[in-house]
Amino acid sequence: MKYQTSAQAIYEAVGTESNIISLIHCMTRLRFRLRDESIVDDEAVKQIPGVVGVNHQSGQYQVIIGNDVANYYDELAKLGNFTNDNDDSKVEESKEKDSLFNRFASFISSCMSPLIPALIGGGMIKVVLILLPMLGWLSEKGQTYAILTIFGDAPFYFLPIMLAYTAAQYFKVTPMLAVTVGAIMIHPNFAAMVTAGKSVTFMGLPVTLATYSSSVIPILMMVWLMKYIEKGIDKICPASLKSVLKPLLVLFISGTLALVVVGPIGTYAGNLLSTVILFIQGKASWLAMPLMAAFMPLIVMTGMHWAFAPIFLAASLAHPDTLILPAMLAANIAQGAACLAVMFKAKNKNTKQVAGAASISALLAGVTEPALYGITLKYKKPLYAAMISGAITGLYMGIVNLKSYVFAVPSLVSIPQFVNKADSANFINALIVLVASFILTFILTWIFGIDEEVEPATVAASTTSDLNNVDDQLDSGAQTTTKIYSPMAGELISLDSVNDPTFAQKMLGDGVAIIPQDGHIYAPFAGTVMTVFPTKHAIGLKSDTGVELLIHCGLDTVNLQGVPFTAYVKDNQHVAQGELLMDVDLKQIKAAGYDTTTPLVVTNSSEFVSVEPADKTVVTANDVAMYVI
Repeated sequence: MKYQTSAQAIYEAVGTESNIISLIHCMTRLRFRLRDESIVDDEAVKQIPGVVGVNHQSGQYQVIIGNDVANYYDELAKLGNFTNDNDDSKVEESKEKDSLFNRFASFISSCMSPLIPALIGGGMIKVVLILLPMLGWLSEKGQTYAILTIFGDAPFYFLPIMLAYTAAQYFKVTPMLAVTVGAIMIHPNFAAMVTAGKSVTFMGLPVTLATYSSSVIPILMMVWLMKYIEKGIDKICPASLKSVLKPLLVLFISGTLALVVVGPIGTYAGNLLSTVILFIQGKASWLAMPLMAAFMPLIVMTGMHWAFAPIFLAASLAHPDTLILPAMLAANIAQGAACLAVMFKAKNKNTKQVAGAASISALLAGVTEPALYGITLKYKKPLYAAMISGAITGLYMGIVNLKSYVFAVPSLVSIPQFVNKADSANFINALIVLVASFILTFILTWIFGIDEEVEPATVAASTTSDLNNVDDQLDSGAQTTTKIYSPMAGELISLDSVNDPTFAQKMLGDGVAIIPQDGHIYAPFAGTVMTVFPTKHAIGLKSDTGVELLIHCGLDTVNLQGVPFTAYVKDNQHVAQGELLMDVDLKQIKAAGYDTTTPLVVTNSSEFVSVEPADKTVVTANDVAMYVI
C-alpha cells in the first residue's frame, strides 16, 4: 500500500500524465521527462514517503528512491500511459515554458561545470604569479615565470576547445568533430591573420578577423548548429560512404560557418555594445558606469569585453580608462564576495570548496570565470546580488569619475593601478568601491541565499585514531567491522568528488568511488546478489554480515541500455569474495560521452556506526576500499 500511496503522490506532484513525456527508472531513481519542470515543487516531492531527494540533470527530472525504485515504478506505470521516448525534440519542447534566462543559464552551467577544476587551477596559478614577484621570490623576467604564465593561461586560452567537448555531449554531437571546429577558431595561423589585420576571404566569403581564444558563446552556438548539420548529413549521405563523407562534410560546413557566420556574430554584437556604451558615456557617464558594472559578468561570459580592448589596453596616466577597468573592479570584487558568502552559507562540502577557491581567484587575481561558471551563474541568486551591487557601486564610480591609469585585471592585489600622485582622491575612491562592492554583495548574497540540495544527516564518524586502528578492532572484536574490497582496479576517490549530486551528497548512503583502469568487476565480499538491473549498469549486493552495497558502473549509463555490460551473475545468487560479477567495456562508455566513475554506496549505512574509506589512492580487487563499522 505504501508504494501505491507514494506513487500517486509523486504522479500528482510532477503534473500527472499531462506533464509527463516519458518515465524510466534506473537502479535508484525514477527518471521523468517533463514538459515543464518549473511547475513541480521540489520540496513537496522530497516530503513524499520513500523519496530521498530530487535532481535536475540531462533533461530529466529525477526522483531519487533507492533500491526500492522498481516497486514505485510499477505503481506509477499503472497511473498513466507513459512512453519510453527519448527524442530530444520533445525534451526541448518541454522546456519552452521555462524562462529564456533559466534555460540559457542551465545550458551554460551544464557545459561549464566540468571545466571548473581547470579554470580554478589556472586562476590560482595567476594568483601565485601576482604574489611571488611582489614578495621578491620570483623574477618576472625569468623563464620560470614565463612557463608558469603558460600554465595559468592555458585553461582560458583553450576554453573554446574544452567547451566544444562538453557542448558536444550536451547536444549529442560527435565530440572530436566539435573539438576540431574549436581548434580551427583558435588555430595559430588564423590568430596570425587576426594579428596582421589584413582582410581575409575564404572562397570569396569575407572572414571576420576576431580573436576567439577565451570566448564562450561562439563555440557554443557553433556546436548547437552542428547538431542539425550532422542530422542533415545523416539523412542525405549514403551509408556506404558515411564513414568518409560525414566527417569531411561536417568539418567543412561547420568550419566555414564558424569563421564566416557564427563567430562574427559575437564580434558584431560586441562592437554594437561598445558603440552604445561609449555613446551613453559621452552623453551621461553616470549612467554608463552602472550599466557596465552591472552587466560586466555577462559581458565577460560572452567574450564581448574584448570589443573594448583598444580602450583598456591603452590605459595610461595621459589617457586613463574611465569605463572598463573601473567596472571590472566592482564586478570582480562582487564575484569574489558572492562566492565567499556562498562558501559560508552552503551546506554541501563540494559547493563550499568550489566557492572558496573561486572567491580567492576573483578577489586576488581578478579571474572570475571559476566564480561565474561554478557558482554565481549556476545558482543565479548570487549573480543577481553581484549585478545589483555592481549597479550601485557603478553609479558612485560614474559620479566621481573613477580612473584606471594602467592596464591590469582589477583585484585586491592590483589595486595600485588606480594610484596617481596628482589625483590622490582617485585611489581613495577606488578603495571605497572595493570595500562597498565586497560588503554589499556579501550581504545581498547572504539574504538571497542559494537553492541547493541539503546534505542528509550522516552517521557519526569514527575518530582518526579509530580509523587508524580498524584492523586492531577487527582482531580484538571491539566492534563488528566488514571489509569491503574494491570490486575493480583503479583510483580510489571520495564519494564527495563524484560528478553527480545524488552520490556526492550521499542521498543513497555513504561510500567511496573508483575511477576504473579495466572493465572487470569482482564481488567485494561474500554475499548474495540482490539485483542485477535489466540494463546491467548497476548491481545490488548484500554481504553475509548484512551490508547492502550498490555498485553503479559509470554515471547516467542507464541510457546505454546494457550494451557495454556483460553480467555473469543473476538475482539471488550467492557469490564469494573475488568472484567475477561483470565485464564492462570502458572504451564504449567513454566513446558515448559518459563518465566511467563507479560509486560504491552502502545503501543501509544508517544502520552502522560509520563507513570509513581505506587509506589508499590506487586499489586492486585484492585491496580493501572501505570499512563498514
